[in-house]
Amino acid sequence: MIAVLGLVVGVVAGLVVRPVVPMAVEPYLPIAVVAALDAVFGGLRAMLDGIFDDKVFVVSFLSNVVVAALIVFLGDKLGVGAQLSTGVVVVLGIRIFSNAAAIRRHVFRA
Repeated sequence: MIAVLGLVVGVVAGLVVRPVVPMAVEPYLPIAVVAALDAVFGGLRAMLDGIFDDKVFVVSFLSNVVVAALIVFLGDKLGVGAQLSTGVVVVLGIRIFSNAAAIRRHVFRA
């Protein structure tokens, strides 16, 4: 319940404050969001499986975001930023859909 409340407060604060993302960080924000979603879906799956650990979740959340941003940064420096960004999104997307399927099977027992 606290997590849902924190999410609602964060969304409302973001809509009210309307933060400006610096241009230097702008290419990494979508990748960071997808990486964070991967960690959230993985945490939800672990919770439903009864193996959730808050420390593992926090480390997974932060490491997913940092590693994804570093891969995109490296791609930008090598001149292949779009290709590596696409690769990161595809890999994380596959993981998100895999976790979503496991969550669906757990919730609907199908």
